[in-house]
Amino acid sequence: MPDVCLVVPCFNEAARLPAAAFLAHLDAHPRTCVLFVDDGSTDGTAERLRALAAERPGQVAVLTLAQNRGKAEAVRQGVRHAIASPAVAFAGYWDADLATPLAEVAPMLAALEARADVVMALGSRWRRLGSDIQRRAVRHVLGRVFATAASLVLDLPVYDSQCGAKLFRAGAARILFADPFVTRWLFDVELLARLRTLPGGAPAHAAAIEVPLTRWRDVGGSRLGWPQMLATPIGLWRISRRYGRR
Repeated sequence: MPDVCLVVPCFNEAARLPAAAFLAHLDAHPRTCVLFVDDGSTDGTAERLRALAAERPGQVAVLTLAQNRGKAEAVRQGVRHAIASPAVAFAGYWDADLATPLAEVAPMLAALEARADVVMALGSRWRRLGSDIQRRAVRHVLGRVFATAASLVLDLPVYDSQCGAKLFRAGAARILFADPFVTRWLFDVELLARLRTLPGGAPAHAAAIEVPLTRWRDVGGSRLGWPQMLATPIGLWRISRRYGRR
């Protein structure tokens, strides 16, 4: 029975959902399942997802939200649904366009299984020798500026909080995803802030680990535009106010 569940939020992904890649990964990794969350799509996404679930019963499921709630709430609802199953020991979320290839699940899972004190693994788009990180220059620069701001707000040395590939221990996820997020787009940062709410008193920097990705590519078609970017300072301020950070 699968004990690793990947939540994949989908909003109008009918034209670009790489269904074959998901099925190939599931065939090669029987301990993994995928929960697609249809976030109120208005195209043919729902039909495509139902067809995938019919092809892999037991490994593919679909959670349908009646109206668009945004990525943060779609992910939260999906993770809560996934960890409701006692069989799921690890749950995470993955971008539907597979900008992060599914092959990167294995090293992130290994990082969690190697250290019992770590509850959250973050994919990190660290450009280095031996990696293939294809990111537009402007996105790289903006990402570095944002990462610096997020690190200051969180008081954590995080290199890449915004990569859409993360994995959690189910027990920690029940706490981290319990309440709605105060921001619509910066919930990745908010999850790191919530690490301080976990029982046991472990420092936040010891509860999470960044796993450098071997491959990542800028697929394009991102729905994060200038309005969201301009609202970023307000979002960071709301997080700092909510969680008592600077």
